[in-house]
Amino acid sequence: MLEVPVYMITGFLESGKTTFIQEVLESPDFADGEKTLLLLCEEGEVEYDEKEYARHNIEILPVENEEDLTVEFLERCQKTYKPYRVFMEFNGMWDLKKFSESGLPRRWEIVQVITLVDASTFDVYLTNMRSILSNIFALTEMVIFNRCSLDMDLQKFRRSIKAVNQQALLSFEDEEGNPLELGKEQPPYDLNADVIEIDDVDYGLWYLDMTDTPERYDGKTVRFKGKVMKPRKFSEDCFIPGRNAMTCCADDIRFIGYICKSKFSDKLKQKQWLEITAQVRYEYAPEYHGEGPVLYAKHLKSVEPPKEDLVYFN
Repeated sequence: MLEVPVYMITGFLESGKTTFIQEVLESPDFADGEKTLLLLCEEGEVEYDEKEYARHNIEILPVENEEDLTVEFLERCQKTYKPYRVFMEFNGMWDLKKFSESGLPRRWEIVQVITLVDASTFDVYLTNMRSILSNIFALTEMVIFNRCSLDMDLQKFRRSIKAVNQQALLSFEDEEGNPLELGKEQPPYDLNADVIEIDDVDYGLWYLDMTDTPERYDGKTVRFKGKVMKPRKFSEDCFIPGRNAMTCCADDIRFIGYICKSKFSDKLKQKQWLEITAQVRYEYAPEYHGEGPVLYAKHLKSVEPPKEDLVYFN
């Protein structure tokens, strides 16, 4: 039997979730008369016209409490409504990770998670609820920033998402819902230099930019400081030079870096600090489960750790 696709739309209160879902449900791709179940986990200022939606075979079912959103409840929904598809307006304060790991009815499958963000309040939420935002962004395929203006630091917003989820697609819209083109951020180092020098404070920006804009670095030579990490499953000629990064809060620190190949890898010690001069190539690597930046070391030099080991993205 065909799977029942589940589209999850999340974000904090008044982030534009309801308006977004209304536009989707009224679009040609979804206004096809097929049975659609909308689980409403949060009610904002914008309301759905339940009678009108019922005429189009769309059933709206409120879910008032997070603990009510169980597998048993969803299975009853499947038996009662037999939906062709499911939309879920998910409460941004609820634990998206816990829900995604708790399981779904046998035929249901989450096919997309979209997060709506009110750009005018994003800085406040980022300061006070960074951990909750991090959990949401880590599981989302697309983040839509609405109510944007060009005087906002939209590049900072982009970095905040990419630090948690490099694969997430980002979209920026102005007050009228028109798309804003976010140009490529210009890094603070010289991309045209024979050797691109990455200062310690710029490591986080460089790490993100290497994935976002491979055309800037492919075939180029870079120099930076990194701490040696040698995973057990790596071949003898590979290691990862990287840094510890705080992606959301002090409790969420992870090591970030790219694969580096060197004939001296077997002589390196775990957590040894190096200055690495290497050529960047974008190629398939089993460790990435796909293509990504691979560094080919030209020169390795032992150095003292930087004054600040921790990397920040804002």
